[in-house]
Amino acid sequence: MMHAEKPIEYSKADTVRAQYDTLAAMAGDLAGHFALEPLLERILRHTLELLGCENGSICTVDEAAGRYRKEVDLGVGCQSGRVFPLDEGVTGEVVRARGSVIFSEYGEVRGGHIDGPERSRLHATIGVPIRWNDSIIGAFVLFSRDQARRFTAADAALLERFAVHAGIAITNSRLHAVAEERTREAAVSAERERVVRDVHDTVGRGLADILLNVDEADRLVATGLDPRNALAQARTAARSALRETQRTVLGLGPESLDSHSLSEAIALELAWAESAAGLQTRLVVVGEPGALAAETVRQIFRIVQESLTNVVEHAAARSVRVGLVYGEGEVTVLVDDDGRGFDVAGLAVAPSRPQRGLGLKGLAARAQHLGGTVHVESTPEWGTRVRAELPVAAPTRDEMPRPRWQVLVVHPNAIIRSGLVRMLGLAEPDVQVVAEVADAAGAMEAYDLLRPSVVLADLDLPHVDGVQLTSHLRAADPIARVVLLIGSVTDDRLLGASAVGAAGFVEQDADAAAIARSVVAAARGDVLLTPAFLSRFTVALTSGPADQLTAREREVRALVELGMPDKRIANKLGISVKTVEKHVGSVLRKTGAANRTALAGRSSLRR
Repeated sequence: MMHAEKPIEYSKADTVRAQYDTLAAMAGDLAGHFALEPLLERILRHTLELLGCENGSICTVDEAAGRYRKEVDLGVGCQSGRVFPLDEGVTGEVVRARGSVIFSEYGEVRGGHIDGPERSRLHATIGVPIRWNDSIIGAFVLFSRDQARRFTAADAALLERFAVHAGIAITNSRLHAVAEERTREAAVSAERERVVRDVHDTVGRGLADILLNVDEADRLVATGLDPRNALAQARTAARSALRETQRTVLGLGPESLDSHSLSEAIALELAWAESAAGLQTRLVVVGEPGALAAETVRQIFRIVQESLTNVVEHAAARSVRVGLVYGEGEVTVLVDDDGRGFDVAGLAVAPSRPQRGLGLKGLAARAQHLGGTVHVESTPEWGTRVRAELPVAAPTRDEMPRPRWQVLVVHPNAIIRSGLVRMLGLAEPDVQVVAEVADAAGAMEAYDLLRPSVVLADLDLPHVDGVQLTSHLRAADPIARVVLLIGSVTDDRLLGASAVGAAGFVEQDADAAAIARSVVAAARGDVLLTPAFLSRFTVALTSGPADQLTAREREVRALVELGMPDKRIANKLGISVKTVEKHVGSVLRKTGAANRTALAGRSSLRR
C-alpha cells in the first residue's frame, strides 16, 4: 500500500521569503544564459521546490502548427524532446482555456498522454500559460502525488509569475537563435563579398597584365619585330592569374605575402607597375612597423594592388608613389599618382566605368571590414590619391567612427613621443595621432603623405629645429598648422617661429589638457597663447632704430623676414653670399635683434 505524501506546511513569512529567494535565483539564472533546456530545467526545479512538488514539465507551443514540444520533464515520464498535438494533455487544456487550469486529479485531463501505473500516481494538476506579447508560447505544468493536495488560485498566481521567467528564457533563446542565424548569414554574405572582391582584384590584375603583353605583341608585329617574348610573358601572366584566383577562392592570401613582408610585397607590386606601364615608382615607409594581424596585412596589400592596377589601366600616369605610415594604433597606406585623374563625385552618381566603380567600392569595403576608412581624392588631369586608414586592432562593436583632428607628433626622444601620444589620446578623444617621427626629415615625409590637421613638434629638433621645420612646412603647404613644444617663453626663437607661421606654443612641462587645448585650437584655426608668452611679445615690441638701415640693408632685412637663406637672398639681389652675410650682421647690430629668427619675428609685430 502506497502512503500519501505529507503536505509541506509553510508560515506566511517563510512562503514569502522562499518566493523571493526562488525568484532571485531564477533572475540570476536568466542573466546571460541562452541554452534553453538547462535554463528551463533550473526554473522548473526552483518552482517544484517552492510549491512542494516533485513532478512537472515546461513545454513550448506552436499554435500555428497545432503542436507543442516538451522541453523539460521532471518525474513524469522523461518525455523531454517529444512533440504532441495540441488536442491532448494539460498543455492542450491550457491553450483551449487561454488561461490557467486546475484539476483535482490528472485523470480529469482530456487526452492525457501519461499512461500506465504512472498515471494513477498523479493527482492534483495545475497548468498555466507562458505568454509573450499576448501569445501563448508555452505551458508550465505541475503535478502532485499527494492525494490530499489541492492547487488553489493563489498557487496559480504564483506559478504564473514563474511562467514569466520561463517566457523570458524561451524568448531570449529564440532571439539568440535568430541572431546567431543572422550572424551566420552575415558571415556567409561577407565571405561571398570577400571572394568577389578578391577575385575581381586578382582577375583584374591578371587581365591587365595579359592585355599589356598582348598589346606589346601587336606593336611588335606591326613594326615587323618578333612578338614571341611578349606572348610568352602573356602566358606567364595568365598562369599567375589562374594560380592567384585559385588561391583566392580557397581563402588563401596573395602568394607574394607567403615569403615576403608587407613592404617587400608592395615593392614587388611597384616593380610590376614600373615594368608594365613604364612608371617611375617610389615606396616610402614612415614609423616602426609593428605587429599587424594577418588579415590587416592582407587587406592593405589588396588595397595597394587594386590601386596600382587602376593606375596602370586607367591613369596614364608618369609616376606613382606608395606610402606606409605606422602609428601607435593605426596604419595608413597611400597610393599617389600624377595621371589623368577622374571626377569622383560624377563616378558616384553615374559611373561610366563599372570596373573602376567596383574597384573603388571594393577598396572602401576592405577598409570598413577592419573598421577603417578609405578616401579617394582626384581631379581630372591632376592625378589621384587613395588614402586608407586601418586600425592596428579592430574596434569593438560599440565603437562608432567619427571625424577627429589628425596630429603628427615630432620629437627626437622616443619615450617622450610615446608619452605625448598617450596624453593626447587620454585628454582629448577628438584628437587622433596618425604618425610619430623623430626628426624634421621624417616630419616632412609624413606630412606630405598624411596632410594632418596639426603638427606637434619639439622646438629643439636635431639638425633642423622647430622654427625651420615650421618654415619648410608652411612653404610646402600655406595652411600647415604647427604647434611647438618649447622649453621657455624667453627663448629668442619663438618670435621667429611666430613670424614664419607657427600656430601655437606650449611649454614642455604643461599638463595633458593644456597640450590638447593648444592642438585643438590650432586645428580649428585659432591661436592659444599663454599669458607668459603674450608678455614676451610685449617685451619684444622694443625694436632697434630701423631708420638707420641703408637701402640695401632694408632689402636684405625684408628677405630675411621672409625666411630666405643667404644663398637665395644673394641670387635674388645679384650679390655674393659673403656680402649678404655682412648686411645681415649689420642689420642685427643696428636693430638689436639677437639672431635671424628674432629679426624675422619683429616683422609680425610691425604688421
